[in-house]
Amino acid sequence: MFTRRAMLGAISAAALVASGMAASAQDKMYIPLISKGFQHQFWQAVKAGADKAAEELDVEVTFEGPDNETMVDRQIDMLAAALAKKPAALGFAALDSQAAIPLLKQADEAGIPVIAFDSGVDSDIPKATASTDNLAAAALAADKMAELIGGAGQVAVVAHDQTSRTGIDRRDGFVNQVKEKYPDIEIVTIQYGGGDHLQSTEITKSILQANPDLKGIFGTNEGSAIGVVNGVREMDRTNVVIIGYDSGAQQKEAIRDGLMAGAITQNPVGIGYETVKAAVAAAKGEEVPAAIDTGFYYYDKTNIDDPEIAAVLYD
Repeated sequence: MFTRRAMLGAISAAALVASGMAASAQDKMYIPLISKGFQHQFWQAVKAGADKAAEELDVEVTFEGPDNETMVDRQIDMLAAALAKKPAALGFAALDSQAAIPLLKQADEAGIPVIAFDSGVDSDIPKATASTDNLAAAALAADKMAELIGGAGQVAVVAHDQTSRTGIDRRDGFVNQVKEKYPDIEIVTIQYGGGDHLQSTEITKSILQANPDLKGIFGTNEGSAIGVVNGVREMDRTNVVIIGYDSGAQQKEAIRDGLMAGAITQNPVGIGYETVKAAVAAAKGEEVPAAIDTGFYYYDKTNIDDPEIAAVLYD
């Protein structure tokens, strides 16, 4: 039978164990990642990579983003809340790189290393950026478009935004490559659908109505590309060549069905993994490379099942 003293001793021991566990949890390095959103499968793949690195490196990682990629204010609120927890380091994929600068300056002044991922920030505050070379990748998309339309004709771009680094670079990479290499291709319009497939569908339909001779459309992210496919299908203009960006189940299905000619895929798992890896190193005061190129590939129905390609596609 337990005496009162024994019971008190047991309670005290339990309290010490709980206290030790709490201290241990607090000692674990905490790194929040603020993404652009959750509506695309791409971000779930980035999270999977981040979680893998967190497990391997024994750190605590959280991953969040606004409901869609138009919610700049919501993302800024998430960034502020993350910084209030005084993390060891921070991963950030900016929806609007200029809007985030004041908070990133606060992080820098507090000694919190920032690692940009997917989308760079127009600032020297981030210690590193883990991303695809979007300019080069979009230039490859332009080359593929030119090849498929015979090097001449009218094309359009449906982009996800004009404020994030990815939106700017994918647009400019495609447009500049066309201007420099393909004088007989005319880009008739560039429009922005916020990465939302419904909005991008309506934009695509309007573009097709206004341009009956259009030969091709480039969609700069998952939602944009899916919207282009839906718009082309609804307008019965399936002769229009579609080049997309990212993967996801619907894009892969469109490529297998021949509605989309092909797409650029990033390495989202690698982006998440390298972001956490760099954040841990920076928090420890170690040098990290300013640019971490996570690679890209072009895929179509001829190579979609190749092991090298399949490894970087996501559902």
